[in-house]
Amino acid sequence: MTTSAELTAVPAAADSLWPKFALALGLVGLADMLLYEGRPIGLSLPLFLAVLAATGILVNIARSTPGRLAYAALLIVAGLAAVVEEANLLSFPITLLMILSAVALATDASSRGLWLPLSAAGQLLVIGPLRLLPDTIMMLRANVLMRALLIWSVPVALGCLFTALFATANPVIAQWFDVFGSAERAPDLSIGRVVFWFVALSMIWPFIHLRWRQRTTTPGHPLEHEADQSESLLAALLGPATVVRSLILFNILFAIQTALDGVYLWGHAALPSGVTYAAYAHRGAYLLIVTALLAAAFVIVAARSEITATGSPLIRPLIYLWVAQNVVLVVSSIQRLHMYVETYALTYWRIAALIWMILVAVGLILIVLRIALNKPGAWLIRMNLLVLSLTLYGCAFINLDAAIADYNVSHSREAGQSGPSIDSAYLAWLGPQALPAIDRAMRLSPSNQQLLSDRDRLLLLQQSQMAAWRSWSFRGWRLQRHLAKHPPQDPS
Repeated sequence: MTTSAELTAVPAAADSLWPKFALALGLVGLADMLLYEGRPIGLSLPLFLAVLAATGILVNIARSTPGRLAYAALLIVAGLAAVVEEANLLSFPITLLMILSAVALATDASSRGLWLPLSAAGQLLVIGPLRLLPDTIMMLRANVLMRALLIWSVPVALGCLFTALFATANPVIAQWFDVFGSAERAPDLSIGRVVFWFVALSMIWPFIHLRWRQRTTTPGHPLEHEADQSESLLAALLGPATVVRSLILFNILFAIQTALDGVYLWGHAALPSGVTYAAYAHRGAYLLIVTALLAAAFVIVAARSEITATGSPLIRPLIYLWVAQNVVLVVSSIQRLHMYVETYALTYWRIAALIWMILVAVGLILIVLRIALNKPGAWLIRMNLLVLSLTLYGCAFINLDAAIADYNVSHSREAGQSGPSIDSAYLAWLGPQALPAIDRAMRLSPSNQQLLSDRDRLLLLQQSQMAAWRSWSFRGWRLQRHLAKHPPQDPS
């Protein structure tokens, strides 16, 4: 029977991992230089794959034999030839599978058989990247200093992420960073680049720190060990000490954003030079909701029963305070969206954004209720699904087409308001339910021939829909009655 190998969690001495980790970071730098920022993919891809394969084999060469090294070298050369010829959706998977097979052949004596490419792919590309965090935790827990750094790793990492989101969403905070010259010091550093580094390191690590074991015929649960490791990792990263430090730091960061909103968004104080109210309101309308969602995810993971029950007595009050700040953040996002709509009109997507913001606020409140009432996670899921279902059901009875059209006409420049001019094309796109609003728009702008043409077309469409019983609807019937009582008048 053909055997295959798979990654296992055989512990290694923490000290031996540091040189490998440094080597992996060097390969991340090479990946950044060759592959990041949408550079055209050509020779850079086979060059990186060749270095990655060679490094992985050389670091683990003690496990190999001359014969296996020769076969591995042939596979690498043959695989790279395909992407050197042309890097495309056909050549890249072929090359990748051949590279993976070569690494497996050179470093695992039991690797053989037709299933080798798929087995190696599953081990190095699926399970392998999940080993990065546990291995990093093992290295950091090797001494007292590193354990202290580990406790602060989550607060600092997420604190930097929240700060970056606030700087992107809030031009005042962005201006503070500009004062310190951060733009000149790190012009290319972005959230996307940091994510690329982390993903690259996760994919590179299993090639550098290879761990294989024989798959036996003994029945078992292949994911059992992964679940145990996930629980151990969660406990190490989000213990009571880490949660308390995180919540204190996050409350301070969110308090700064809340104070700025109170001064500028709600208090209408004079903004710093170079910052307009439009920029202050519009930039944060959606990004701050992303921030609130990340905060909610952290609360759900951190507020585990064993943490809130046995941890510091500060945890619950800090969670409640932070969730309250997030609700205020959502309310500020709704105000930003309102200002955005006043400037750029109402659309379906902006109504969807408003509904989504309200659902996020309700979800945050439900998280607090779950903690206060000691409810299980299933309760939180059920309640959120119930709120979502009721919201969608309620929206089915709201005439959004008519509401959007009525709002845009009523707040248009032609109506003497601060909104944009009437968008006749968008009104027509909304369909027959926009006819009452189009009639008002024609009275406000009698010279707009496009409105007249659109009204005639929509009237014919409405009449044809109501004439056939198959296309009849109660909403359409109400519109028909309205049009009968308020026939369109000649704008001239």
